[in-house]
Parts: sequence; C-alpha cells; structure tokens
Amino acid sequence: MIIVTGGAGFIGSVLVKRLNDEGIDDIVIVDHLGKSEKWKNLISLSFSEYIHKDDFFDWLEIEEPEIEAVFHLGACSSTTEEDADYLYNNNYEYTRELAVYCLERDIRYIYASSAATYGAGEYGYSDADELTGKLRPLNKYGFSKLLMDKWVLGNKLEDKICGLRFFNVYGPNEYHKGAMKSMVYKAFYQILETGSVKLFRSNSPEYADGEQMRDFIYVQDVVDVMLWLWEHEEVNGIYNIGTGKARSWKEMMQAVYKAMDKPEKIEYIEMPENLRNSYQNYTCADMDKLRKAGYEKPFTPLEDGVADYVRNYLAREFRNL
Repeated sequence: MIIVTGGAGFIGSVLVKRLNDEGIDDIVIVDHLGKSEKWKNLISLSFSEYIHKDDFFDWLEIEEPEIEAVFHLGACSSTTEEDADYLYNNNYEYTRELAVYCLERDIRYIYASSAATYGAGEYGYSDADELTGKLRPLNKYGFSKLLMDKWVLGNKLEDKICGLRFFNVYGPNEYHKGAMKSMVYKAFYQILETGSVKLFRSNSPEYADGEQMRDFIYVQDVVDVMLWLWEHEEVNGIYNIGTGKARSWKEMMQAVYKAMDKPEKIEYIEMPENLRNSYQNYTCADMDKLRKAGYEKPFTPLEDGVADYVRNYLAREFRNL
C-alpha cells in the first residue's frame, strides 16, 4: 500500500495518476476536500480509499495497514496565510508526527518542503545541510516548512527520510488553488478574456519590470523525481526540486503567448503592499546535490512545459467549460 497525503491536490493527484499508469492502485489518498473543486482531480484516478486528514492517524491506529511508502504532500500551500498557529500545526506538527510513525515502522517517507525556506536568498539556494540553520524565510508559510527541515537535521534523520524543497511548480490539476494557481494558468485565462496579461512591476532597482526571476519546474518533472526517490531508498536527505535554471516572468508569459498562438501584450501593475517586503525577486535551485545522488534525467525546458500544459490541458479545459 502507498499513502499519498494531499492526493486530491495539485502535485499529489499527478503523482497518483502516474502510479496508476504503472499499474499501481493500492493507494490511500489522505486529504481535505471541503468546498474546493479539487474533488474533480480524483474522478479519473484509481485508489483503494479516501480518508479525511483529521481521521488519518486514528485510521492508522485501528487498521494497522502494511505500508510501503508515504508521500506526504498535504499541507497549507498558501504563502500569504496569516494564521501562524494553523501553519505550525498543519505543516510542521502533522508532518513530524507522520515522520515518527514511518520511522518506527521502517516505511519510506518522502515529504514536501519548499523553496520558501530560502527567504530572500541571502545565502543562495543550496540545499547543503550546514546552511539550513542560517535560512530566514520571508513569510509564515516558509517558516513552517523550515521547522520540519530543521527537525530532520537536528535529530540526524537525513539518512532515513527525504524532504523536497519544491521551487515554482506549474502544470495540470492546479485548478482548485485559487490565488495560488501558477501564472501559466492565470495568464491563459487573462489572455482569453482581455488579450493581455498583467505582471507586477519590480520593487527593486536591480530588476526591470517582468525581469524578476524564478526557477519554474513542470509538475511532471517533480513526479519523476519523487518516483525515482521511491525506487532508490538508499537516497535520503533534503533536496531542492527545481531545474537549476532561473527564467523571468516575462519569458514565461512569452511562452504562454506562443503556445496560444496569440500576439504578446503584457501590462505591469503595482505590487500589493502586503507582498512588497516578502517578495522573492530571484530564485534558482542548486541541483548539484540531487545530481550527485544519482538523478540523471533532464528537466523539461520552460517553453516545452508551458506548451504542453497550455495545449494539452488548459485549452481542453476551456473547450469543456
């Protein structure tokens, strides 16, 4: 049996689909559907059981299932969430408790961390263990993720479990994420409605408008890494999951326009006050650690990933509305 927490969510549902493609359907999905639209991500998936996240630990105690691996992707992923206690309980305590359960039973445990742990990047974007204690996240979400990474390293568990610092992931099945949808999704619908797309003006003299940079990674590449780590149980520790190449927001928008075969028109708007002090103008994953661990598959270029997402997913969704 494989457990996927957050299995109805963005990355989790893509992971479950890929497991299904490999002929695996003995999967328990743990999530909180609530009033969101992410239940739709489950329609085409094959799994043995769905369990609400608040009932999961009771279920484990009662059922005592034989589990091969736990992919813990469930968390509050909103970088603007203001309730620090909620983030602490949901993103740190829950993740830690599940880690302890897996460690006690020798279950493969892979959990989601975040590039938000790097803050403004004062110490770069290296996943070297010795730098973790220096990191200063810019928001409460990043802090909640960093707490778990520190717990792993502080208890010398980096050779027993695996944490993944996801950079800017985009791709199908993010439709339910509200304000946290990727800019590919947002731009697609903005362009359809108005012909133009809006980006934030720069808040730094070091970056021109639209030239703020991110390490954008296609969700299919993220899943490739997770499946590889599942197959290679000897590989543990905390790893960056990006491409190792930073691209600008403008370049991403140009890729969307090209995929839609429409003329480019980008407008720049003021950055909201609540984001100005916590906005990352540049991120780029140092991927040496994962490569040295043995992962060799190349990452999808931005233009190719955007084209696949726009043409094979977003365009089909729009036609079905």
